[in-house]
Amino acid sequence: MKKLLFYAFSIGTLAACTSETTNTKTSDKEMVATSTGDLYVIDSSSAITWTGSKPGENHTGTLSVKEGSFSVQENMVTAGSFTIDMTSLNNIDLAAKPDNKAKLEGHLKSPDFFDAAKYPTAKFEITAVEASVNDSTKNATHLIKGNLTIKDSTKNISFPARITVDAKTVSATADFSIDRSLWGINYKGPNNPQNWLIGKEVKIKLAIAATKK
Repeated sequence: MKKLLFYAFSIGTLAACTSETTNTKTSDKEMVATSTGDLYVIDSSSAITWTGSKPGENHTGTLSVKEGSFSVQENMVTAGSFTIDMTSLNNIDLAAKPDNKAKLEGHLKSPDFFDAAKYPTAKFEITAVEASVNDSTKNATHLIKGNLTIKDSTKNISFPARITVDAKTVSATADFSIDRSLWGINYKGPNNPQNWLIGKEVKIKLAIAATKK
């Protein structure tokens, strides 16, 4: 049972048909938005936080943004993408238990889940940004749609976000959930009882900052 100590993050969701998990919708891959306007380069301070669960237990951690950029025209994000360093996967709630922390991180990076040695990066590419999204609980200002690639799977997700743009910076924050199983991230297969004990839903928090080049 120790192997089930969780193991699910996943910046993604997805299925061939449209699916929805809380405030996140998932569908097939779409055409990436064309870059127009000024270039804003994503800062190294940008962060992704994940939380996964199994009955009675949660785990939280982070992933680093390796590189990326936004295109901005008339104070509106028109396109953009960023690359996620899967080898940076880090757990933060087990810091006082280094052996357990290392075991969890190693298992999540293994072929059982993200196979970080074979697939060291994941990627998100914007396909559309829509203003005036109705999601007052998250203080969202926009709806972001984009293709998310993890391992060898690419699907489109859409989620509410708060975006602010000025002459020098862009800030994008979002708080949403995704279903790891829709991406084929299943421990020992989707029909294995051990996989059923791991929560499908993974909470994701994005805090992306960029500076005009």
